[in-house]
Amino acid sequence: MGATIHFLRHGEVFNPEKILYGRQPGWYLSDRGQEMARTVADWSRSLDLGAVHASPLQRAQETATPVAAAHGLTITTDDHLIEAANIFEGQKFEMGSGVLKHPKSWRYLTKPWVPSWGEPYEEQVERMLAALFAARDAAGGRDALCVSHQLPIWILRSAVEGRRMMHDPRKRECTLASVTSFHLDSDGLISGTSYTEPAKHLLPKK
Repeated sequence: MGATIHFLRHGEVFNPEKILYGRQPGWYLSDRGQEMARTVADWSRSLDLGAVHASPLQRAQETATPVAAAHGLTITTDDHLIEAANIFEGQKFEMGSGVLKHPKSWRYLTKPWVPSWGEPYEEQVERMLAALFAARDAAGGRDALCVSHQLPIWILRSAVEGRRMMHDPRKRECTLASVTSFHLDSDGLISGTSYTEPAKHLLPKK
């Protein structure tokens, strides 16, 4: 049997102004986000983890901390796990905010299949695969857990499952503190995927 590499999306961030924080430093987990991280750590106790890797961003590091502590492991920071770059980073970006209706934004929306507003999907797949196999190697035959961000995780899953990269962000199956797992065969190659939401009961009401 091969190992499994789990990709954990970070918990809820304290962001009352609904800013698209992207790769900006200093964005930390809310109280609920901290509870999400602890909940996932409890869920992970049944796993045989040999490595915990995380994006360098604070929210990912904070989410990884209780998981690593539960398994007596040290967090390895992997830049490949960072959030996708986005030209709208730092702006208030939610439904009805008007950012996409402004003429100055239109030139960034011409090629949604790339996408033209941020890091190309192909580059995200390449670096996330590098992160997956780095975690596999570090775990030494055991499972591993990588803490990353919604878009890179979803794009990696889409690539592995054969979906097209262009998509509706509202339809991503990758909620806060969810776990997208990539199962490896005896040769250490990806053989399948699965998805779970250990902190589903803590998700904000829509």
